Amino acid sequence: MQMQMAMNIQLTPFISNPRQGQLLNLNFPNKHSTLTCCAIRNSDLKLSQTQRLVHHFNPKTPIEEAVTPPTSWYTHPSFFHLELDRVFYRGWQVVGSTEQIKDPRDYFTGRLGDVEYVVCRDDSGIVRAFHNVCRHHASLLAYGSGKKSCFVCPYHGWTYGFNGALLKATRISGMRNFNVNDFGLLPMKVATWGPFVLLNLEKENLSKKEVDSHNVSKEWLGSSSEILSTNGVDSSLSYVCRREYTIECNWKVFCDNYLDGGYHVPYAHKGLASGLKLDSYSITMFERVSIQSCEGSSEKNKGNYDRLGRKAIYAFVYPNFMINRYGPWMDTNLVVPLGPNKCQVIFDYYLEHSLKDDKDFIEKSLQDSEKVQVKSIGFTGLIKSSSCNIPTFGCCMSR
Repeated sequence: MQMQMAMNIQLTPFISNPRQGQLLNLNFPNKHSTLTCCAIRNSDLKLSQTQRLVHHFNPKTPIEEAVTPPTSWYTHPSFFHLELDRVFYRGWQVVGSTEQIKDPRDYFTGRLGDVEYVVCRDDSGIVRAFHNVCRHHASLLAYGSGKKSCFVCPYHGWTYGFNGALLKATRISGMRNFNVNDFGLLPMKVATWGPFVLLNLEKENLSKKEVDSHNVSKEWLGSSSEILSTNGVDSSLSYVCRREYTIECNWKVFCDNYLDGGYHVPYAHKGLASGLKLDSYSITMFERVSIQSCEGSSEKNKGNYDRLGRKAIYAFVYPNFMINRYGPWMDTNLVVPLGPNKCQVIFDYYLEHSLKDDKDFIEKSLQDSEKVQVKSIGFTGLIKSSSCNIPTFGCCMSR
């Protein structure tokens, strides 16, 4: 499957005519900034260049006749900013695991494009998310992850509760017309589905109510949600660990490599291929999800070690999240874009509860998984380093 399938919905319509004297700010949806005439002319030029990049590709081309997107979609800075605005700042995006906020006052932070966020669980157990900036001078408020009693700005000491309320503003006794209720943290729409935490950056969650999980399921996964949940993608698994990789390639290169799995696995990952019946490989397409499945090999390694089980399911959730369910395991791959030529890939591993204390099994399984990931990362590097303007046939259509 090509990235063409996923991209065509999000890239149209393209706003090509900002109001005179203003420029559409691609980093913050629905916001406009008044700039100087010189800046407007330069920005109009960039918009025009990006528009031409989009028009280089015809999303209506039948998959049997398609070629891969042009190199500019993977390398041009203006196209990267367009993707942030049209793809990542819209709709539900996975940002973490519920394991990171399983108890009250747990929190974790992150960044998507230019948006800094903090996700936490308040004292009443409600999951909340906020823009991770102090309302005074916009200093970064929280770092990393962990547990706190409150959020204290390291710059001027403004203090916020886990419900976002401003609890303390230092040295403002002489300020007039200052209403403490107007300066709480700006909330963001947050939801959970199974063991996953999702954010929606399109608009603030002004109601401060929990988002309906059923609606999130429909918006994020569409009609594939029931298939995933009935095939073991749920909250019953035990969280094992996390692995993080920073890769010098465009985020779509990693996604292309994942979607290409049924094609390259027999050649690039012979150990993995030996545990699968590749002639049973199948692909089912949904609105925003591609589910690939393959039966496991009946042969087992010595000691009855069987990591893959009888069936493996690989789900690609547009635009950058992958769920792999096989045997007693589930692992997820979250691809975070860091720039036109850099991304971070976050792997979270989950295991059926009955095996959570089997250290030997866990260690061997993680080692096998690590071998596959390291080799895949090597291939993404090769693909990135060989980028050129030569069109290639639709080699990603197989998975």
